[in-house]
Order: sequence, then C-alpha cells, then structure tokens
Amino acid sequence: MHDVAISAAPARAGLREWVGLAVLALPTLLVAVDITALFLALPHLSADLGTSGVQQLWIVDIYGFMVAGFVTTMGTLGDRIGRRRLLLVGGAAFGAASVLAACSTSPAMLIAARTVMGVAGATLMPSTLALITNMFRDGRQRAKAISVWATCQFTGGALGPVVGGMLVERFWWGSVFLVAVPVIVLLLVAGPVVLPEYRTPGAGRLDLASVALSLLAILPIVYGIKNLAADDGSLAGPVLAIAVGCAFAAAFARRQLRLDDPLLNLRLFTRRSFTLVLAALALAGVAMAGAGLLVTQYLQTVLGYPPAQAALWFAPMGLAVAAGTLLTPALTRSVAPRTAIAGGLALSTAGAALLALVHDGPATAVAGVTILALGTGPLFALGTTIVVGSVPPEKAGSAASTSEIANYLGGTLGMAVLGTVAAAIYRHRMEAGVPAGILDQVSGARETVAGAVAASARLPQADAAAVLHAGHEAFISGLHAVGLIGAALFAGLAAVMAWRFPSENPSR
Repeated sequence: MHDVAISAAPARAGLREWVGLAVLALPTLLVAVDITALFLALPHLSADLGTSGVQQLWIVDIYGFMVAGFVTTMGTLGDRIGRRRLLLVGGAAFGAASVLAACSTSPAMLIAARTVMGVAGATLMPSTLALITNMFRDGRQRAKAISVWATCQFTGGALGPVVGGMLVERFWWGSVFLVAVPVIVLLLVAGPVVLPEYRTPGAGRLDLASVALSLLAILPIVYGIKNLAADDGSLAGPVLAIAVGCAFAAAFARRQLRLDDPLLNLRLFTRRSFTLVLAALALAGVAMAGAGLLVTQYLQTVLGYPPAQAALWFAPMGLAVAAGTLLTPALTRSVAPRTAIAGGLALSTAGAALLALVHDGPATAVAGVTILALGTGPLFALGTTIVVGSVPPEKAGSAASTSEIANYLGGTLGMAVLGTVAAAIYRHRMEAGVPAGILDQVSGARETVAGAVAASARLPQADAAAVLHAGHEAFISGLHAVGLIGAALFAGLAAVMAWRFPSENPSR
C-alpha cells in the first residue's frame, strides 16, 4: 500500500477507518493489560522461579520503565519511517518476547524478556494514537475515536490483574504472556489491509544523542528510587544514581531546546493546560498503580483468595475506569472540562482515603479502588485529547509519545515508589513485631508477606501463627500508608486543576 499525504486524508472517516480503529484498539489494550497482568501471577512465578523481593519489583517494573524510556524515541521514529511500519515491526517483536517470557526458567531470563517487551511496547502506543489522529480528521469523530482508545488503554491497565488471575487459576503463570500472541497475529494480518501508512514529509534524521540522553536520564533515576529502601540501608548509591539521572535530564533538556527538530518539543510545556494535564496524568498514575498493586496482593496473600476469586474482586476497578472514561463526553455537555476533571479527582481522593480504613475482608479495599478509578475517568478521557490536540496532525507521534511518558512513567513509578514505601513499612513492622530469633530462621518473612506465608508452614504452630499475624498486620499498615499518600496526591491535583486549569479553551 502506498503512502498518502496527510492533507489528502478524507474529511470524515468511513467504514475502513472504523475497522482500523478496532484493529488499533487491540495492541492498545494489550500493552495496557501487560503492565499490570503480573499482579496476581507474581506469587506463583515467584515461588516457581525463586525470586527475591527486589527481583519481584524488577519483573513487574522493568516493562513499564522501558516503555517510558523508549516511547519518546519511538513516537518520533514513527513520524519519520512510517507509523504503520513501526507498529507492525514492534508488534512482531512484542509477540516474540512474550513467548520468551512465558518460557523463562530464571528471574534473570524473565527480566530480560520483559525488558525486550517494554522496548517493543514503546512502539505500539504512540503509533496507534498517531494513526488514529491521522485517520480521523473530523473533530467530533476524532474525539470519539480517542475516547475509545483511552478507554482501552486505561481500562486495560486496571483489568490486567483480572486477566492475569483468571489465566493463572486455569493454566500457569506463563499463560499471562502467551495471551499476547493471538492479538499480535491478528494485528500483523489485518494491519496492512485496513491501516494506511503515514509519515511526516521532510522529517529530519533521528538524533541519536538525544535518544541516549533520554535513557541515561530515566534509568538511573528509576534505579535510585527503587533502591532507596534497600535492605542494607545504604543511601549513597541510590542518591548518586538519582543525581546522575538528573544531570543527564538537564543535558537532554538543553539539547532539545537547541535542535530545530527535537526528540521532545519542550516548548509545548509553556502551555499551561498541556503541562497541567501531563503532571496530573503522571501523578494520578502513581496513586492508581500503587493502590492497585497493594490491593491485589492484599486479596491474594492476606485474605488468601485464589487468583480467579481475587480477580473477580478486583474487576470493579477496571469497570469503573471504563465507566468514568465513557461517561465523560456526556458529563462535559453539562459542565466545563475543568469542573469535570477537578470533581473526578476529588472523588478519587475519597476512594484512596478508604484504603486507610482497610482492616479485615475485601469490601473496603474493593470499594476504595473502585471509587478511586471512577474519579480518574474525566482526566484520562480529556487529557489525551488535550495533549494530542496541542500539535498539528503531522506531529501526532511525538505528542502521543509525550502523553505516554506521563502515563507509563507515572504508573511504573507508582508501583516502584509506593511499592517500596509499603515494603519498607512491612520490614519495619515485622522487625518490631516478631522476635529476632524467629525472623532469623525465616529470612524471607522479613521481605514480603508472601514470604511470611511460606515461612509459617515451616515453623511450629505457635511461631507460625505469630509470624503470619505479624505479616498480615505489617502488610495492611503499608496499604494504609499507600492509601493516605494517594489521597494526598489526588486532593492536591483536584485543588490545582480547579484553580489553575483553563475554564474555557484547554488548548491554550
């Protein structure tokens, strides 16, 4: 199929474009599901592969961090070599890496496979959103198409644990990765038929120095944050890593401001609505992902639900994201976008605060994450449209990658930072609540609640009950802290959006 000029796109989309949207929704849903699908599979693969607490975090986090690290590069690369081409190449690589992950026999092998999946996944999201922007030139049709895209992305992330739990219950943890294969096959077969090719005319060469600087900025910062609460208590290494990452980030920013065709157009951040939306997407992602991680583990390791039952309890969170996103267009016919976003974030504040009241049973935890997720709908639905609408269609790949940086960096930082906070609280409470002589016999109980559950089976009955009770109480303390942090984040965002977000034209 020949390339077509962007200006030659039809004013209104027809049947082919809507079928193409359905095809593009598949990788969107897939990448979003994959970032959280391991939540309920984690205890099973950890027991099978013998992972440590740090390795567990890397297995969960490395995928999203690679997406965040490479998405800027891939969005700009798609503008240059063709968005459909990049989508199909990335999809093939994603499918191959998924098979490798499913067949992993060690933590290192699984982390490596997840790394490749993250790099490949970074090609999918900006390509799909950029193609939607080009295929749907009519404003109303584009808004509907982006709403479908946003629903797939954010609902997929929330439903990932549900998919993972159902598969683990029926098959084994590797099936969580193999679910990607039929989706990728369908994309590779149907994509060349229903998706047109778009590239930016006259685009310059990809600046490899900027690519390197972006990675050297993100990865050390991520490493430092993840290791601030390491078992050895040493802060020198993590602080140094964060400082090095910040130095490279400053160098990256200076280079972008000097380039005529930058990898990331930092001048867009002079637009108040653009900056506020990206900050809100990232911080909401932190709170939402951290809460989701802790609640799924609470359901499975504290309450003892099998994966399928835990998945059913967690499903309302994904359904609430979908409801909030899909109801936003109707909501904004009655209220201004600023009111819809700020009001939704206020609702999320209440949901996060409920997590601080969890003590026994699933009801409070499930209600908390459901209300939290429902309130994020207006931000997710309107935020993507605002970001992509800030640039002309020929720059859609670059703008889409900017949105994805906020989404994925926020989500993965939420799992890393809030997961680390909860882990630090857990260790502190365990050391205070269990006699040192018992903990020395079961070192794994000091790191994770799953370790406490496993260790209790090897102890005398009285000691086992003490370790198990202490582990549950320590984990719930961490969940309470994550809920309070999330409530503070959402409350601050609601206030800022109500005060500073433009009331009339959010594109300015």
